Amino acid sequence: RMYAIVRTGGRQYRAEPGQLIDVERLPYEEGATVELTDVLLVAPDEGQPLIGRPTVEGAVVKATVVEQGRGPKIFVWKYKPKERYRRRRGHRQYYTRLRIDSIAGV
Repeated sequence: RMYAIVRTGGRQYRAEPGQLIDVERLPYEEGATVELTDVLLVAPDEGQPLIGRPTVEGAVVKATVVEQGRGPKIFVWKYKPKERYRRRRGHRQYYTRLRIDSIAGV
């Protein structure tokens, strides 16, 4: 099965056509088409994978924005022993859910 390794938001993701992935928030509306050009590796169905140095020239992963959302709440605690100092803070990370449509330019 064909797949690609793409970099977005400082992280790397394995992308296959038809797959849903959650990436760091991207500034697009729901239903918009996104082109991810920072492709590090493309592995076709047959043959050798194309490994980028650092990216694969001309390779593009096209995706559709399915939803803009927020992840689960994570609690961050600050605590100093023997000082009666405790602070609790919550955080919810924003994300963009993408559906991978195609891997092109190989």
